[in-house]
Amino acid sequence: MKNVKLKTNPEVALIFNNYPNTVSQKLLYLRTLILEVANDNNEITDLEETTRWGEPSYLTKNGSTIRLDWKIKHPHQYAIYFNCSSRLVPTFKAVFKEVFTFEGNRAITFKMQDTIPIEELKMCISTALTYHKIKTLPLLGL
Repeated sequence: MKNVKLKTNPEVALIFNNYPNTVSQKLLYLRTLILEVANDNNEITDLEETTRWGEPSYLTKNGSTIRLDWKIKHPHQYAIYFNCSSRLVPTFKAVFKEVFTFEGNRAITFKMQDTIPIEELKMCISTALTYHKIKTLPLLGL
């Protein structure tokens, strides 16, 4: 595994620290998966960890933004968000309809007690981080 060059905005740590502890642990786990996927993909050399809409967000040169969040109005779930105008979530729904729960065309949601299907989620993350290179492929190459 290579070490992707990670550019981190200090505001992200503050956001994670402001979540309830159990939520923070869940979202930090998703962050770990994003970093693992970026490190495992030789095409990704740089990853930016920043904020978008007040949420921890991850960007690559050839990818689409991935965001993580928990909302107080849905205290028993958290989500990984993708660009709603992309083909990402509609494609994930087609390929993984029996695996994940979706929120419209923008997110995969998890209940706090869910076991995350790691390999499938890593495939979704990889697809998002390389989206601009694969967006013309049928089912985004999944």
